[in-house]
Amino acid sequence: MKFATLKDGTRDGALVVVSRDLKYCVAAPAIAPTLQAALDDWHRLEPRLQEIYRMLNNGELGNASRFDTLNPASPLPRAFQWADGSAYVNHVELVRRARGAELPPSFWTDPLMYQGGSDGFIGPNDDILVTSEDYGIDLEAEVAVITDDVPMAISAAEAGQYVRLLMLVNDVSLRNLIPAELTKGFGFFHGKPATAFSPVAVTPDELGQAWDGEKLHLPLRVDVNEQPFGRADAGQDMTFSFPQLIAHAAKTRHLGAGTIIGSGTVSNKDPDGSPGRPVAEGGRGYSCVAELRMIEKINSGEVRTPFLHFGDRVRIDMLDNNGASVFGAIEQTVVRYMPPQAEND
Repeated sequence: MKFATLKDGTRDGALVVVSRDLKYCVAAPAIAPTLQAALDDWHRLEPRLQEIYRMLNNGELGNASRFDTLNPASPLPRAFQWADGSAYVNHVELVRRARGAELPPSFWTDPLMYQGGSDGFIGPNDDILVTSEDYGIDLEAEVAVITDDVPMAISAAEAGQYVRLLMLVNDVSLRNLIPAELTKGFGFFHGKPATAFSPVAVTPDELGQAWDGEKLHLPLRVDVNEQPFGRADAGQDMTFSFPQLIAHAAKTRHLGAGTIIGSGTVSNKDPDGSPGRPVAEGGRGYSCVAELRMIEKINSGEVRTPFLHFGDRVRIDMLDNNGASVFGAIEQTVVRYMPPQAEND
């Protein structure tokens, strides 16, 4: 199944079931008014939603609306929990190499993860609002799963059964704010503004053989200003699988239905083991600007590529083996945010 949330003036929006080709949608408020409501009672509601999905794909519903003309919200406009991992150790290794630091051995056995802000996500076509270019504006293209209720201390071998949905992510980073935050030893906050997710979230069965129960084996397509920037395979070089990330998050706590777990920036090495090359040079490119900058510094000693500017456009998508978009595209523009001015008395 495929689900989206339409903006309706409320915080949680209105759930719609979306056709496989992403062209049509239909609401089912009598079954579940929101995606969170569906996740809260998944085992009972899933068969009813599945029937709506079947009828929609077969053209049996006269009340279907065009979905491909709409501007949806994030599938979950807000979530009880958003935890983002760093499953591609190639990415982490490059970050540390660029500043001359060794990668601790534990990074290959124990995932990194941070708790993101989940009180409000931005829609897949909403602007990336930032007050200053000096913050070092960057995209981060990722894959995420949404879970059912997950019991504490679950093993990785058992955690995969709790994956209910998958979607794409743009986990925007403000790179120039992050080092000072990490120096304090207490994690990200200012460096991680609002996150965007793909227009639709899909159940694992929609992915066919591309989903092996642990990883999603399809290229993640990233364009910046209409130019190919990244084509990394999300299933390659993923050191920690989604079940491992879920188990890590649940080590000391239960995870509630609707928890979002991100993969971290998708990153591939070249076949010879060297850092990835740009798409224009025959490589798979990058899923964030910082990685390209790191490789420039490693190879030449200096950084040439700037972070994103106001007016820059970012597109993140994933196509199936037939060339059809699986999740719909995240398409955003970086825009200067002007804080509200206090009214004069």
